[in-house]
Amino acid sequence: MIVKGREAMFAAENGLKGDPRLEAISAAIRVVPDFPKKGIMFQDITTLLLDHKAFKHTIDIFVDRYKDMHISVVAGVEARGFMFGPSIALAIGAKFVPLRKPGKLPGKVISESYELEYGHDRLEMHVDAVEPRERVIIIDDLVATGGTLSAAISLMESQGAEVVECACVIGLPEVKGQHKLEGKPLYVLVEPSGLDEF
Repeated sequence: MIVKGREAMFAAENGLKGDPRLEAISAAIRVVPDFPKKGIMFQDITTLLLDHKAFKHTIDIFVDRYKDMHISVVAGVEARGFMFGPSIALAIGAKFVPLRKPGKLPGKVISESYELEYGHDRLEMHVDAVEPRERVIIIDDLVATGGTLSAAISLMESQGAEVVECACVIGLPEVKGQHKLEGKPLYVLVEPSGLDEF
């Protein structure tokens, strides 16, 4: 997986090879065939959240990675980034910033558009959510093409924040080399399960 000249870092290839926690995380993610449409192997992280040990392993691995990087902001992408981001932020002593879909935040917001496979969407955040020079990690459950993460990076950088890294629980292998993360590193815990069934 390449992120504009940089390879994505999979946890198993970055010091955690053979770590049983990664196997537990992967095993806890349910694969739902043909959802939301035929041919899609949906990676359902709700079953990971139901397995308190696997969920704790997920948070612990991210916390171990970021606790000494002087991160001041954990930004979570709606909605599944909200399930991991606050726990990571609390554990490393950072604030949590929700990156929302349009019309969900009160007050003054800034927004960034991004392309979907069929159309466009936007992420928004409060204008005063981050300060210049704050060090940020952006968290989401899954990275496919990187469009959403790229929009999140643009939001942070528009306010003068420094995006240190993007982090995802799952990284799709079939889109290796197609990420557009503006040169930012990407840290991924596991590859998805069930892809060989199609």
